[in-house]
Amino acid sequence: MATKRRPRTQSSAPAAPRPAADGEIPVVGAREPCPCGSGRRYKACHGRAAAQAATELVRRPFEGLPGECDWVALRELVPAATAPLTLRDGLPEDVPSLTLATVLPMAWPALRRDDGTVLLGLQNDTPTGDLSRDLAAVLTDSLTATPGSPVAAGRTSSDGPRLQDVLDPEAPFVPTVHEGFEFWLDDAEKATGEVAASLERANAAAVPTSRLTGVEAAYWCQTPTKNHLRWVMPHPEEALLDALARLHAAGAATLGDETRLAGSFRAHGLIVPVWDLPGAMGAEECEKPAAAFAERLAEALGAATPLTSEERRARSGLTNRQITLS
Repeated sequence: MATKRRPRTQSSAPAAPRPAADGEIPVVGAREPCPCGSGRRYKACHGRAAAQAATELVRRPFEGLPGECDWVALRELVPAATAPLTLRDGLPEDVPSLTLATVLPMAWPALRRDDGTVLLGLQNDTPTGDLSRDLAAVLTDSLTATPGSPVAAGRTSSDGPRLQDVLDPEAPFVPTVHEGFEFWLDDAEKATGEVAASLERANAAAVPTSRLTGVEAAYWCQTPTKNHLRWVMPHPEEALLDALARLHAAGAATLGDETRLAGSFRAHGLIVPVWDLPGAMGAEECEKPAAAFAERLAEALGAATPLTSEERRARSGLTNRQITLS
């Protein structure tokens, strides 16, 4: 037999929504009562809008930063690399330097060393869809972290600063690619315990990688069967695909004998063409062909005529082979 529902009295009805003193609703646990006074849990009330904002994907999180293409490469392609970062307002006196790193021991979001220097990890899972804002939040926390300790990822404010707000827009972004992850430590030979084990595993898994010097954001890598060149390009997607199709149809999309444009993928809003290379073709041997290709690509990007039927077929093939990483 069903239990009769007790009539709701005035005193038991949910209170009307009530903003905080500063007009904003504080963030609380998902199952806690919403601070607005609605009587509902936070996740079913104001937390719903916050969650939607947190998961909204920013397509090009590094747009506007110097070296956007290299930021994408270090996030998605390069195993071991570092780059010095410069803040708009300068570093605190007790922070000698700030360095971006592809990855840190145990996938720490950031690390503040005993001497106060800060390493910021780039290849980490982030809590929201705005990678730039998440990284800026970790960066800010790391500047005041206790020396000699890793920095955990905290809650990211939906209106918090982004990397574009905290980094110096005039400072060049200059990555250095490393053979291994010894940059984690001041003296890697003295590493012990979990850090030493993590270092050994990371070095064993690292794919040999080099950054070309004659063109921007092009990275050679070596695999057991063949080598590859992966080149992050800043051009608008449609224009770039048209240009690549023109070159492919003309037989001008290769980097020399036994090389081929294998396809491309999309990462953080940019297109990354990928070439298969013979095993004997190292990074140095890629320099001249890549520079020559850059000139052909610039000419193809400037073409105004419609694609021919052959070029359209080439474009369709490139599009069908394209994947999206992020």
